[in-house]
Amino acid sequence: MLLFKTNKQNLASLKEIPFKLERDLQKVFEANLNALTQLTLVKSEFTIKNYRIDTLAFDEEAKAFVVIEYKRSNNNSVVDQGIAYLNLMLDYKAEFIIEYNERFTKSLRRDEIDWSQTKVMFVSPGFNENQKQATNFKDLAIELWEVKQFEGDIITVNAIKKSKSAPSIKQLQGADDTELKKVVNEIKVYTEEEHLQGKSDLTRELYEQYKEAIINLNSSIEIAPRKLRMSFRLDNKIVCDVLIQQNSLKLWINLKRGQLDDPKGLARDVSSVGHWGNGDYEIAIKDTKDLEYIMSLVKQALI
Repeated sequence: MLLFKTNKQNLASLKEIPFKLERDLQKVFEANLNALTQLTLVKSEFTIKNYRIDTLAFDEEAKAFVVIEYKRSNNNSVVDQGIAYLNLMLDYKAEFIIEYNERFTKSLRRDEIDWSQTKVMFVSPGFNENQKQATNFKDLAIELWEVKQFEGDIITVNAIKKSKSAPSIKQLQGADDTELKKVVNEIKVYTEEEHLQGKSDLTRELYEQYKEAIINLNSSIEIAPRKLRMSFRLDNKIVCDVLIQQNSLKLWINLKRGQLDDPKGLARDVSSVGHWGNGDYEIAIKDTKDLEYIMSLVKQALI
């Protein structure tokens, strides 16, 4: 990424200012954790057994714990450490729940947590190609986030995406690799392809048309497959969710009751009933006849 400041018609590149300590990077990331990742901070410097976790966070949407580790250098392996932390969470579930309950006034029960959505995030000013390739597996719950600071109090944050052709980590499992096997068996990284498996060709085509329309609302919208639905995000904020059913779709618009201007009354108010998506408005979709109008509703969640 090239960053410049302007002086009339001339451009001058911004100078990167390295973080002096990992703790400096941690302070910046933790102070803005929810804005950057939509995660809730549970504990900074959480110690369990012989491990010290830099940041323990919780994903309220996925109902899962997230471990965040910071690295100022890009010379260390992240896969072995990431797998160790994933196993730590699976082996000592009760300790993580206790820490959450002591931190907040509400009580979190064991059956409320989706341990299959557990993940580890590494945050660093930069990762080398070996680190990026080592984590480039579609079903490995390890994420890399690059954070850099520049003169002029500018911070850039880049979540490194896995390639569309990323293989499965199951292909690398060795006969004696018990730690990796446990992670693969208990932790699930969902994909768009899995949500489409077994669905009719008409439903697949219907989803593709609506997906394209949603992304066209803003080129920065990203798709985040969840356990039961597809989430469409803009700057880490969920705009809408789509559930792919056998012969139809369900779409939830992430707006609170009373915030949606829907003159046709197409969206159903689900604020008082259980539903899987974010927001209080649900639309049942079987065709594309109202596609343009539905996009005008979704667009309201972008503001």
